[in-house]
Amino acid sequence: MTNLRLSVLDQTPVGEDHTPDQALRASVDLARGAEDLGYTRYWLAEHHGSPGFASSAPEILAGAVLAHTSRMRIGTGGVLLPRYEPAKVAEVFGVLASLHPGRVDLGIGRAGGPARDFPQRLAELRMLLGEGGVVPHAPVPPQMWLLGAGRESARLAGLLGTEFAFGHFFSPTGGREAFEDYRAEFRAATGRRAGGALAVRVVTADSAGRAEELAQSLLLWRARKDLGQDAPLPSYETTRRHRWTGAELERAKVHRTALVSGAPEQVHSVLTALAGTHGVDELVVNTLTSDPADRQRSYELLAEAFALPAGHPADLAPTRPAARPEAAVGAAVGAALP
Repeated sequence: MTNLRLSVLDQTPVGEDHTPDQALRASVDLARGAEDLGYTRYWLAEHHGSPGFASSAPEILAGAVLAHTSRMRIGTGGVLLPRYEPAKVAEVFGVLASLHPGRVDLGIGRAGGPARDFPQRLAELRMLLGEGGVVPHAPVPPQMWLLGAGRESARLAGLLGTEFAFGHFFSPTGGREAFEDYRAEFRAATGRRAGGALAVRVVTADSAGRAEELAQSLLLWRARKDLGQDAPLPSYETTRRHRWTGAELERAKVHRTALVSGAPEQVHSVLTALAGTHGVDELVVNTLTSDPADRQRSYELLAEAFALPAGHPADLAPTRPAARPEAAVGAAVGAALP
């Protein structure tokens, strides 16, 4: 596949030898570097109460990253809408998009609270971002993305005419079917062809051996998290000395299927194949390492492997929501998703 775009999903990881404030600053530094490397967009994730992640307010961190970059699209991946009133989210992103026109993405996730009214909340948010919605109404509204790892989220994104990103690192299977549903609903709703992006967890390094060391640290962290030990990401030294339990090895094996790791040429081959399988021309890369320097190097090597146009992120024209009457959107959502 040619002209494959790469973007960043940053969960602001905290390594065991670092502090949360250092992790936040590392995210801003990584974003500046990603823009120079030619990445298309940079998303900040939202997590709460986890020692391994520092980004509990992605809209604030997105504002900081917007202030330190000038070309790349910046946004959230994503705001956990069940936790907030749609009007407040619309106001916050109206401010960001007014200050940085044409550069703001609003990625939405459905975790964080009761999900039964999520489709209605999402439709309300979409309406509030449009003409006659909240103040300030940005001249170029934020581009709205729905993030998910299943067919229900894909169908909802299509019904509303929003962009859609599938979380491969949450669910390494099922993406093809989800994108088929999304594209069919999107075309029916808008008359246009849908795009979409695939979010993939990746780690690479200057050698396959070093990449495997980083992968082992990530898998140990993820295995411990599954087993109730939520902690910062372990360093390579900690991982090397660790004696794995049977339960940890079992959980690591499960998560290995959702991790793309290896030398840059190996990773390039796997990612290109994944993009082709899912019919996308954009991959949103999520890399977790204990040391920010290893994460920075991983993104540098990916940019080289994919020959990204350094200093020139892809010029994506911002899109507006589908021109459908809001009553029709609400009726369609209500009928399709009880």
